[in-house]
Amino acid sequence: MSAEFVRRYGPWCVVAGASEGLGAAFADGLARRGVHVVLLARRAELLDDVASRIRKERGVEVRTLALDLADPSFAERLAAGTEGLDVGLGVYNAAYSYIAPLLERPLDDTLRVIDVNVRGPVRFVHALAPSMVARGRGGVVLMSSMAGFQGSPRLAAYAASKAFNIVLGESLWAELRPKGVDVLVSCAGAIRTPNYLATTRKEAPGTLDAAEVVEQTLGALGSRSMIVPGGVNKLARFFLGRLVSREGAVGIMAASTKGLQ
Repeated sequence: MSAEFVRRYGPWCVVAGASEGLGAAFADGLARRGVHVVLLARRAELLDDVASRIRKERGVEVRTLALDLADPSFAERLAAGTEGLDVGLGVYNAAYSYIAPLLERPLDDTLRVIDVNVRGPVRFVHALAPSMVARGRGGVVLMSSMAGFQGSPRLAAYAASKAFNIVLGESLWAELRPKGVDVLVSCAGAIRTPNYLATTRKEAPGTLDAAEVVEQTLGALGSRSMIVPGGVNKLARFFLGRLVSREGAVGIMAASTKGLQ
């Protein structure tokens, strides 16, 4: 348990997209620090499984809210579901994506990417951050992606949505830091989650375990506006951002996404 972490970001945290993979790892990492957690996702059974394991292993309180993060009423339902809880940290890990050229998928698929990955974090912040500002402490973590640093063929909508989150998070960091609320954008590379392992034939260089991404992200909260977890990923970010042209970076991403299915 980290008493300082609980004092600054507790006693409750909300994790969106917590039914498996990185979101479940965030919930576990926060519970290990002594923070009670509220888990959000669509699939109630998976949420219940994660909640039961965390209660047993970490000894904290866990609540679950089965919500569709693309639903326009998401913010209101989240506010109602956390009423009476002193929420000091929100982690928006939820994301929706598909792997295909943009025009080869129905428009509704792309609009769902926007609903979950763009509108979702905005609603999330509006639901949780005002109470943090009012008490003068708290934090928000937005999970972005290295795909958001440049165009990513076959992930066009996803990459664009993650670029939105980078700029949103950096802006909120400047706006809320003077009010005592820390904001961090975590721009992760490939992560060993069930979804990633199901869509790739070969791991990308720099692929990390979910728990390592969580530890590096939470460790950076309060000290900066953005983090790229993993040494290999930091080098890749420097190379793509500084040493090659934008067009060259897009070409490299195109070669990378060919390995996804």
